[in-house]
Amino acid sequence: MTDSILSKAATMEIPINSNGDSRTAEDDSLEQGAQIGGSLDEIVGTLPVAMDLQQVMVSGPNLNETSIVSGGYGGAAEGIIPTSSIKDIRSKSRGITPSHSAASRIANQPGHYPAPSMHHSNSNPMMSEEATRGVAVEKFDSVKKWSINTYKCTKQMFSERFGRGTKTVDLELEAQIDVLRETKLKYERILRLARELTNHFYNMVQTQQALGDTFADLSQKSPELQDEFGYNAETQRLLCKNGETLLGAINFFVSSINTLVNKTMEDTLMTIKMYENARLEFDAYRTDLEELSAGPRDAAAMVRIEMAQQQYQIHKDKYERLRSDVTIKLKFLEENKVKVMHKQLLLFHNAISAYFAGNQQQLEQTLRQFNVKLKPPGSDKPSWLEEQ
Repeated sequence: MTDSILSKAATMEIPINSNGDSRTAEDDSLEQGAQIGGSLDEIVGTLPVAMDLQQVMVSGPNLNETSIVSGGYGGAAEGIIPTSSIKDIRSKSRGITPSHSAASRIANQPGHYPAPSMHHSNSNPMMSEEATRGVAVEKFDSVKKWSINTYKCTKQMFSERFGRGTKTVDLELEAQIDVLRETKLKYERILRLARELTNHFYNMVQTQQALGDTFADLSQKSPELQDEFGYNAETQRLLCKNGETLLGAINFFVSSINTLVNKTMEDTLMTIKMYENARLEFDAYRTDLEELSAGPRDAAAMVRIEMAQQQYQIHKDKYERLRSDVTIKLKFLEENKVKVMHKQLLLFHNAISAYFAGNQQQLEQTLRQFNVKLKPPGSDKPSWLEEQ
């Protein structure tokens, strides 16, 4: 009796897998019946538990490494059902396919994150490619327009030089432009000579200052010639002081002439250069329109003529606008030149006359009259910040 009870108890020791599912010898027949068509949930509900759950979880084998035998404990081997079939049966009973069940288990695991969508990564390269293509097309169009314009202008320029092309000429404006260019050359010569005079006169003032210091030193060391050295030292110091005053007037003259020549006149000449380029472009597109108008008048030719007419009108408007700008700037330049030179020439004359006449009072009065401020001695030297 005891042996039968022990043998029966031995048959009830069933391993439990990591998920806590228990299996007995009676479950083998039930699992086989579930594979035929029974409900797995009903079969699982009838499974008895024969031993302590905690002990079996520690010592029991893994379900993936076990097999279920049908027909009782120690039955025939041909009734073995793989554990994967049990999982498929359980999934089918819940209305889930095996692949979906595995995917759902993976997605529900802790620390699992869904794969990022590739929609944005695929769209960004496409957008960047379209942007790059748009920039390339824009650059190509600009280079194409520049090439066509350069070709037409070069052709027009050579035609004018060899006498085969016609040129639009505004005689009155061209005469004013020629006068301005000649005037600028003459004023540049005045500026160069005034700078040379400033350099020479500065060296003379420095020499007078050194000579006066030497006379003063010898006056103290030569008692027999003390008065003579003293007179000459005082004279050189006075000349040096007046020379510095005259240098201030000349520097103001040079600065004003430099502004007039290298800024005011140069700005007008830059506008004239733009006007001449616009005139060349206007004549180039005018010639192109005349050549197309003299040709055949088919459909393609009419399209080209219309496009040439549009370009001609654009460059004509540009040419007329720049011609008006040049006319206005020449007028204001002439007025400004007369005003500036009247003041500067009067200053230069009065300062030179007062200096060589030895009239120190008149020289200082001339500088006050024209609001010329003298720099203190040593101010021409650069500061320590500028020397860095």
